[in-house]
Parts: sequence; structure tokens; C-alpha cells
Amino acid sequence: MSRISTLAGAVTCALALVTGTAVAASAAPFDQAPGLAEAKVAPVAWTPCNPDPSKPDPGIYDCAVYPVPLDYDNPSGEKVGIAMMRRRASDPSKRIGSLFLNPGGPGGSGYLWATTARFGTEVQSKFDLVGFDPRGVARSNPLKCFKTQEDADAVNNRMVGVPVTKAEINETLDADQDYTDACSKNAGPLIEHMSTINVVRDLDRMRRAVGDSQLTFAGFSYGTLIGSTYANMYPNKVRAIIVDGNVDPNLRLHNGMEYDRQRAGGFELALDEFLKRCQAAGAPRCAFGEGDTRAKFDQLRDHLRTSPITLPNGSQVTLSTFTGEVASALYSQAKLAPLAKSLQATYQVFQKPNAAALLAPQANVSDEDANLLSVNVPRAALREAPVDSEYSADDSYMAVNCQDKPYPSNDRVFANAAKTWEKESPTFGRYQAFDAPACASWPAPARDAERFSGPWNKKTSNTVMVIGNLYDPATQYKFAQRMQEQLSNAVLVSVDSIEHCAVGRSKALNDLVTRYLVDGTAPKPGQLLKPDAEIFPAV
Repeated sequence: MSRISTLAGAVTCALALVTGTAVAASAAPFDQAPGLAEAKVAPVAWTPCNPDPSKPDPGIYDCAVYPVPLDYDNPSGEKVGIAMMRRRASDPSKRIGSLFLNPGGPGGSGYLWATTARFGTEVQSKFDLVGFDPRGVARSNPLKCFKTQEDADAVNNRMVGVPVTKAEINETLDADQDYTDACSKNAGPLIEHMSTINVVRDLDRMRRAVGDSQLTFAGFSYGTLIGSTYANMYPNKVRAIIVDGNVDPNLRLHNGMEYDRQRAGGFELALDEFLKRCQAAGAPRCAFGEGDTRAKFDQLRDHLRTSPITLPNGSQVTLSTFTGEVASALYSQAKLAPLAKSLQATYQVFQKPNAAALLAPQANVSDEDANLLSVNVPRAALREAPVDSEYSADDSYMAVNCQDKPYPSNDRVFANAAKTWEKESPTFGRYQAFDAPACASWPAPARDAERFSGPWNKKTSNTVMVIGNLYDPATQYKFAQRMQEQLSNAVLVSVDSIEHCAVGRSKALNDLVTRYLVDGTAPKPGQLLKPDAEIFPAV
């Protein structure tokens, strides 16, 4: 599997650039002055749809493709189709409006988030839940750097997730260059218009198109940048905005390298807390909890820097597969106990490589558990496609990041940074340093793009709800603190959890979310909540 990849979702539907006749709106000013009528746009043309054709149609969903300007400097020109799905409010008589949802990424498909169970029945009864694929993502004119999967594999399979040797580093950087060459050749004009400012403009048009006077929105991970950018481009149009799993918007938009270095630190904090809680729980509650968990983990990682571990079935755990799987598991509390099993099984093979039959039954682990660490987990899960098939993924992850986050134009800077970062973040420093070398040669880099880079302190018409997990790996907790500080009118709710994002994981939190969305009641500041589930439940 490659290092550069795209987020998983439902099947991608390639939408041609459409030439709809939506009323044009000027790109600036961002917000209408109070009392002035805002420009009208064409309403969304909803049609009934079934999100899962393998099951009976529940009769509560509608779909649409909404045209927005490709280039907001030329609003009457070429259009991009934004794929939308809504779950109609179950009690139309008490309907408040639409709740727009974005799962993050960048590049995350939000289309099926209209079916999400993260929000309670009261929210579902009073809001249309609206999921959408942002421009360039999945069903919304997917930005593609390759024409076939074979072409993509020829480039992506040369990349090493955590390159250590000179040969690995050189081949990875060369492949990154070939990747951006392919993007320049194949992606088309959309590649110049993928920055978050355009996603936010699209969102505001959709807000008007569904008839809402103000925006109700929940954004997760990268979606918090969408939410915070909207709050500052359109401060008078904020009804309720939830941002969960927060980026640091100011740092992200001004220094891509430093932002990524601090992301590596967030993964390290989450890993360290996982190992501490595992040891405290002990075996068998935590399969890796016998002995010094930190020392055992470091032994595995350090060994993998120079040699893979061969499992009983012949597959190999490499530094890249190991790091990718650990990072992926830290995203979800539900994956932490299985991760502990994988680590323990691999550690046992590491200790006795020729004695697979001795895998400890008392720890309830097996060689199958160890196999999980031999799977190459990219930063975002790939859609599978047969060899020689049409390219089924999209390249929106890099397109957004390279336009939003300023990076050096010399890709060797990333290799040099890896040496420094891994001293302070020994597991994830090198991994994170090689996340974005492609941005050095990206055809439409941040330095040339139209971006919203602040200020972030516009006074919004209503309070923004900021949510942060204490041990969020991908967007560490201090990012949530900074988000709350940077926004002029925001309150932070914290959750003591090792996980990326929190809504839906705590009844206490969901009660606050419901009251905020339904009544507009902002949570009291300073609250620290607990998740409902235990990481290592009693056996």
C-alpha cells in the first residue's frame, strides 16, 4: 500500500463539471453587513434516495448535486457539483433547520454522514441532517492525479511510510515528485481551487440554498478548520457551530512544518497514555500489560528500524506497517484493546521467533493478532480497486493540505526534519515528517493559493462549542485549547479519552451537544467529562 492515499467512503461517483445556473455571489466581502439582504441562490433540488439499496428504503433521505462556482473570482463561469444527502427531520412540525456535517480529512466523504448515529433522537427529530462531499472529494468532482489504478500503484508503491535508510528516503522523495507531476498533468483546473476558503464559500451557498438564515454545523478533525473559518468569514451567520477534534487554525495556516511537528507530539502523548493505562490495567485486561509496557514497546520499535519481524504465517511487520497500525488504532478507543493484543503477540514472536506455538494463551493472544501489525495502514484508508482498473480514489487530501499549509519548496527539508523530530517523538516524528514532501513540488502550493489565514477572532453572533479529548492523537488537546482562545466567542468542553473526536462517545457530552444545537444553550466552561466505555473492561 502507498503512503499517499485517500479516505475510505462509499463508492465514488465521478461527477462531470456541471454548468448549472445558480445565482452568482461575489467572493468578497465575506459577510453581509447587518440589515442588508444577502444574495439569493438557487434552492437545492432534492430527490428521494436510499443510502443503502441492499435494504428497504426508509423513505427519509433525499439526495442532490448542487452547483457552485469552480472559481469564486469568476462566479458565473464553470461549476463544480457538490453531492449532498439529507435525512429529513423526523418531526417536521418542530423542525429547526439543517445540521451540516463534515467528518474531516481533508478529503473525508461526508455524504453518508446524513445517516450518522452520533446525534440523539431529539436532534434527529428537529434537524435535517445534511452530509456532503466537499469539492474534489468522492462524489463531488473528485480530484484525480491518475487515470488508472495501475498508474497510481506504479508511483505510490515506491513510497515508504517511515523511510529510514538513504535509499528509502531517496526513492520516497523521487516518488513524491512523480506523484506531483501526475497531479499537474491530470488533475485539471480544480487543483487550483481546493483551499478551505472555497469549501467554506460552498458551505455558505448550501446554507442559503436550504433556506437557513444562519448556519448550524458540526465539523470533526479537519472539519474544525471549516467551522472556524466559516465563523470568521461569516460571523453574523453563525447559529451553532460544533468543532470536535480541533486543529490549531493559526498555526496550520501559517507554518505547515511546525504544525506537523506538533501533530507528531500529539501522537506520542496518546501512545504514552495508552501504554500507562495498559500497564495499570495489567494482563489479562490489557494483553500487553504484563511487565514494562513502555520498555517492551520501545524494544519492538527500535528493532524494526533495522529488521522486520517475520510472523508464523510468513508475513512481515515492518517499521512502516507497525507505525501505521499503531497510529490508526489510537484514533479509536475501541481499537486500543485489540492493539494491545497485536503488540503482545508480536512481542512474543520477537522474543522467540522460531517458537510460534508458544504464543501465550494466558494473554488471550495469537499469531492472528500479530498479523494486524503486518498490514500497511496508510494515513487514510484506501478504496480497493482491481489492477488495471480505472483509478477509483481521489487526491483531495494532498490538494487541500498543500494549498492550505505553507511548506518549503525543497523536499530535502522534510528528510532533515525527520532526524530532529524523531529525537523528541521517537515513534511518530519520522512518520509525520514524511506526510507532506509532495507539497514541496505541488502544482498549486499555498504560497500561490487564495487562502483564509485569519484573523480568527471575529465576534460571532452565537457561541462556538469547542470539544477536545485530553489524549487526542491526531489533533492534540492543546490545539483545542488554542482554538477556544483564538475564537472570539467560544467555550471548550474536555473529555478524558484516548481517541480522535468525542461526540457520540459520552452521554454527558451528547446531552450538552443536544441542548446547544436545539436550544442554543452554550455549555458552561471548564467541564471535564468521561467517555461511557472502558478501554480495558474487566474480564
